[in-house]
Amino acid sequence: MSAPPAVSDARQAARELFADKLNDGWQPAGLYPYRLANGTVLFHKVRLDPPPGSNDEKFIRPIHHDGTRWRKGEPSKPAEGKPLYLLPELLAADLSYAAYVVEGEKAAHALAKTGVAVTTSGAANSAGAADWTPMQGRSVRIWPDNDQAGARYGVDVAKRLGALGCAMEVLDVAGLGLPHKADAWDWIEQHVGATTTDLDALPWKPWKATGQAPAGAAPSLCLIRADELTPQCVDWLWHGWLARGKLHVLAGAPGTGKTTIALALVATVTCGGRWPDGTHCAPGNVLIWSGEDDPEDTLLPRLIAMGADRSRVYFIGEVTADGVRRAFNPAEDIATLEAEARCIGNISLLVVDPIVSAIAGDSHKNAEVRRDLQPLVDLGGQLHCAVLGISHFTKGTAGRDPVERVTGSLAFGALARLVFGAAKVTSADGKAQRIFARAKSNIGPDGGGWVYEIRQDELEGHPGLFASQVIWGEALEGTARELLASVEDMGGDGAAEAMSERDLAIKWLADLLADGPVPKTKVDAEAKAAGHKLATVRRAKTALKVRAVKAGMKEGWNWELPEGAQRNPKALTQNVWTPSAPSEDCPSAEAAGSVP
Repeated sequence: MSAPPAVSDARQAARELFADKLNDGWQPAGLYPYRLANGTVLFHKVRLDPPPGSNDEKFIRPIHHDGTRWRKGEPSKPAEGKPLYLLPELLAADLSYAAYVVEGEKAAHALAKTGVAVTTSGAANSAGAADWTPMQGRSVRIWPDNDQAGARYGVDVAKRLGALGCAMEVLDVAGLGLPHKADAWDWIEQHVGATTTDLDALPWKPWKATGQAPAGAAPSLCLIRADELTPQCVDWLWHGWLARGKLHVLAGAPGTGKTTIALALVATVTCGGRWPDGTHCAPGNVLIWSGEDDPEDTLLPRLIAMGADRSRVYFIGEVTADGVRRAFNPAEDIATLEAEARCIGNISLLVVDPIVSAIAGDSHKNAEVRRDLQPLVDLGGQLHCAVLGISHFTKGTAGRDPVERVTGSLAFGALARLVFGAAKVTSADGKAQRIFARAKSNIGPDGGGWVYEIRQDELEGHPGLFASQVIWGEALEGTARELLASVEDMGGDGAAEAMSERDLAIKWLADLLADGPVPKTKVDAEAKAAGHKLATVRRAKTALKVRAVKAGMKEGWNWELPEGAQRNPKALTQNVWTPSAPSEDCPSAEAAGSVP
């Protein structure tokens, strides 16, 4: 690997790569080089502090020089692991000195003025990616951050160093009287001029866990005594509905617009808007992991339509490991995601759509669902963000407890602290009724809900591009079971879920075309927003005898109902046209490709 340019060039590169942040008032706070044993810089960590008065957290990102130009991110990890921060200084220090291990470059840099200090690149889960062999045989003092994530980091580091034969002490940070999440830097700020004697006097405790035992010994267990904890209130992102650090599940039948509801919540978070009850939301950043919808043609248009701040939305894409690109895998990549998220800072919400994507095992087995969801639950706790998973209702379960209706194992509903249900039906008079209800809450009141509408509009500045948006209506009282049943029993012909997908699509398409011709592009966009497969919509088109008409020489195709039918939408929703679908021996003209 060619050596990167001078540190002064790295500073200039950081200013250029993060110019948008600097223009928004973020302040440069540190440039931390990670060096190999020979002093060669592998990459830098750039730290920016938020503008004065902002609620945002710190922003930390790696940059490296690939031999041609500066790039965001870290280079490929060396086979032995990432180097420790301040590695050359560690190697030059006398073995008689204790080496301090802290979490974060800022803390390591501050402590290094008094002793020898190192840290790892990343966050609380980064210990496993580092090369700890330079610590072998040293006396080590571990200084965790003052929170549960810091405690876990300290335990992880101690186990790895115990295997290298290090004699270790762990600092009892609870006894220092520091604020929650405070680290070594905070202590040094309070004790300017502290010496090694002052550090020696801190409450260090010898590490005696089984991480130092021979291979095959029983695993260690970290017990947290209750009087060492501080009671805390639930930190609500939306009071009573979305809680930071907790798992939520939103489930419903196809066509209810579950993803669009989730994106409406995303838009409120990113723009610092108002929730359906009128309360204000502090602006924050959002992560979206979508296993079904394309960000560019489906998710982004809806976010734009609902006024989201796109600079605060981050879609989780592919992972590159050892030069190979692959899909994001929560079983392997949660630590990487956490590190990236901490670099962004102020993550308020993580959307997982569908939540079953996080399950590597059998989604109908409780033990496997709990095992595979736990990393997401932990990630929400580490980032202090709400986690919202999207799921479906099992067919034929209308009228039952909504928590029991979530597709797959009961563990989905049991592990989530809050569960929401969505229902929709088009009644005989052609009106669509949609309800969003709170089915379960372990940390606050349950019951209640909201009427909502999903509307399609053409995006300003994007001709021909239609996107869905949620329009919130009145608040509702009652249990989720009652509220959802009140919608699903409408229409006089049974619950919506009792109908076939084709019948649902027929009702939906008849309602869409009742007022006149609709562009084919809008039909497709609305179908995806409503959860209908395009193939099913084409069968509904045939059943309703919908005509495809060219709007003009340069315009696209419009879909319209048979002449006179659009004046009688009630008849359409009663499905008066029921011809047989085209057979395989005699496909429709549409299937043959002659019309759209």
